[in-house]
Amino acid sequence: MEPQTREYVLDAEQERRLAERVKEARDYLGLSQEFVADRIGISRPAMSALETGKRKISSIELHKLARLLKKPLEYFFDDDEVLAGPQDETAQALYRASKGLSEQDKQQVLRFAEFLRQAGRAPALTSTDQS
Repeated sequence: MEPQTREYVLDAEQERRLAERVKEARDYLGLSQEFVADRIGISRPAMSALETGKRKISSIELHKLARLLKKPLEYFFDDDEVLAGPQDETAQALYRASKGLSEQDKQQVLRFAEFLRQAGRAPALTSTDQS
């Protein structure tokens, strides 16, 4: 089912931020411009122009991008930094490592992370612990 077309009227700053978020999301997933462009039906140069803010994005392209990049549409418009995803290297590594897991395994990892958070800080190792 094709997404419903909708007109997005953005000012210059919103256009810049949308372009920045598209690039961030694509880079975060490790996808090439060529791969993404092919999947949403545009050329690689058009994808490059989109990411630099030199080309406007259609609503259909934005819907396809959101689906491909696994982001809600709001991600591309909202300035809330929480939507940007994990920022530190450890969180990014955990995210990448969990992508290939089954849903059941992801739930196990989540439960373990919640257990660790509730348990508090681990005690520091002493020299007798290391022998």
